[in-house]
Amino acid sequence: MENGYLNRNIDSVLKDWACDEGRKPLLLRGMRQAGKTSAVRVLGRQFKYFAEINFDSDSDVHSFFKKNLDPAGLCKQLSLYTRVPISPGETLLFFDEIQSCPDAVKSLRYFYEKYPRQHIIAAGSLLEFALSEIPSFGVGRIHSEYMFPFSFYEFLNALGENMLTEACMASSPGNPLPEPVHRQLVEIFKIFLLVGGMPEAVADYARTGELLGGQKILEDIIITFRDDFSKYKSRMPSLVLNEVFESVMRQTQGKFIYERAAVETGNARVKQALDMLIMAGLAIPVTHTSANGIPLGAEINPKYRRIIPCDTGIFLHILGIDKTRILLSDDLKTINYGALAEIYAGLELLKNSGTHAQRQLYCWSREKAQSSAQIDYLIQRGTVIIPIEVKSGTQGGMKSLNIFLKEKNINRGIRTSLENFAIEDTFDIYPLYAISNLYNQR
Repeated sequence: MENGYLNRNIDSVLKDWACDEGRKPLLLRGMRQAGKTSAVRVLGRQFKYFAEINFDSDSDVHSFFKKNLDPAGLCKQLSLYTRVPISPGETLLFFDEIQSCPDAVKSLRYFYEKYPRQHIIAAGSLLEFALSEIPSFGVGRIHSEYMFPFSFYEFLNALGENMLTEACMASSPGNPLPEPVHRQLVEIFKIFLLVGGMPEAVADYARTGELLGGQKILEDIIITFRDDFSKYKSRMPSLVLNEVFESVMRQTQGKFIYERAAVETGNARVKQALDMLIMAGLAIPVTHTSANGIPLGAEINPKYRRIIPCDTGIFLHILGIDKTRILLSDDLKTINYGALAEIYAGLELLKNSGTHAQRQLYCWSREKAQSSAQIDYLIQRGTVIIPIEVKSGTQGGMKSLNIFLKEKNINRGIRTSLENFAIEDTFDIYPLYAISNLYNQR
């Protein structure tokens, strides 16, 4: 895929890291198939030499790390093994699937302490599991960046629609897009919902303009995810993980109910399985916060969590949803897939909230007789809390948002929908395809 590489937002982050004289070893984290390996290989083209070690396929290399973790010695051995010179300042050293070799994970701290001029990046598909077993392995000595599947703007650029991206990013509630351009973006947005953000599926659509090939790719990716469940078997039976994974796809609106997730499995076991899917990046929690102030994470209720799947394309494929109805509809709610809009909005907020830390999604809910209310997402921009209500069509009541604004004494909120940018009395309207503008506009 590298020869036809589609540019990603992470590319500039990796370039900045490579040029930073005070850089630390970089740990590139994120779910399987998000494009981490391809991004690092493209960065490697900027170096005189690029040495890649895959700890899954190069099992013989593990022995190097059992004898000695001295980075200079390791580089000499790895250079001989790969037949690539490994020289500080000239070579990018890449440890892929590093979770398969815990000793290699431990070695990263010594590169920072003893061999700081050597550029080294590590990545892995199930990295979070390995890191959970090596507490404080590199605190202050390792730099992490998080990578996600394609965002909508990245998808637009992959299709060569850079002008649309620039116009959309420059638009706002006070400066809406021309209506014909807005309609064009809505149609591309619906295609993105079907394709999803997995790089291989995006690349196939960008190349062919057809949806069928991408559906086959999604099927292969889903099989890969399920194959991974067997790698967790020491922690959790793959059957339980698969049941909970399926339930994530079906419980996309409202509080996630453990009792519905797996037959004949206790709540504690289901919670453990769900936490493992979250670690793998396959399930994304949206946690209730009281939202009485910032940071939003200060007053959370972990017992109230919505769970959204990692990708809209995967979600639609697993549920077998009729894709043509989405393409032909002007209101996702009319085909009973309003959850799709909420999933997309949450994923876009996550993908665009920065790469330097593991971000969290928050929501707000109040259960009261005759006065229940729910805000789909809350974000923090500076010292301001921004409530976001997601609508699946081009209209909808704003009762919950108005309740929240009054109760929390907040002036304005956001409605995101299939509408064009606009300003209303107590809220601003952002099109779903442009919800990431909430992070790049002031």
